[in-house]
Amino acid sequence: MSALYKFRRRRGASVLVLFFALAVVSLGYSGVNNLITPASARIGSEETLVTKGSALFAEGCSSCHGLNGQGTSDGPNLSAVGAAAVHFQVSSGRMPMAAPGAQVMRKKPSYNEEETIALAAYVATFGPGPAIPSEEQINEWQNASVSEGGELFRTNCAQCHNFAGSGGALTNGKYAPSLNLATPQQIYEAMLTGPQSMPIFSDKTLTPESKAAIIRYIQELNKSENPGGMDLGRVGPVTEGLFLWVIGIGVLIIFSIWIGARVR
Repeated sequence: MSALYKFRRRRGASVLVLFFALAVVSLGYSGVNNLITPASARIGSEETLVTKGSALFAEGCSSCHGLNGQGTSDGPNLSAVGAAAVHFQVSSGRMPMAAPGAQVMRKKPSYNEEETIALAAYVATFGPGPAIPSEEQINEWQNASVSEGGELFRTNCAQCHNFAGSGGALTNGKYAPSLNLATPQQIYEAMLTGPQSMPIFSDKTLTPESKAAIIRYIQELNKSENPGGMDLGRVGPVTEGLFLWVIGIGVLIIFSIWIGARVR
């Protein structure tokens, strides 16, 4: 007891105890905060997302969309597109647009994830629109049903994107892109925002559970093997039929001509 009493009375002991307690609380808060806070919020903790997004927008987007996102002859109004639409377009490299055309092409992104989220946060201030889905919403696909997702995909998506998600032609030079490069977040955001010719699938049209099931089915499509050999692009019987007629029968015709020439 006397040793403990001396320690308590020792000069600076109380300061050390207080410092240790503050360090434990700080570390504990930091760990818990990283677990429960979405990535977008953690990125924005160091710098105001809207401020950074404003600077990025003025430098790289305003020439087409206007300083306040009001739109110009070269770009549409962004007053109510929402953060999810911006994240989809920018993270997939579709924006900034490489060149005018009927279809915006997917390419390597011009902005990293932090910059993309900052741009999305700034554009979201222009007006209400779909927000970026949470990590919990996106990751729910891992627990979803493949069979349910397949049924939903064939009902709502296969008409444009092909039964295997390989994409397909639309009208006036447009097309439904292949889904083999799309991330689960981009697929979710596309359903929320309806980019280009795609319809919007709100939560009333397709519930979050249904969206997760569709994403699960697409992920299974992308990793499925082809035990029969070359898939020829997975665009259906037209490709296989064309291959047989042009290559298969063409070879037979050439072979027949060669045989006839030898007989003569």
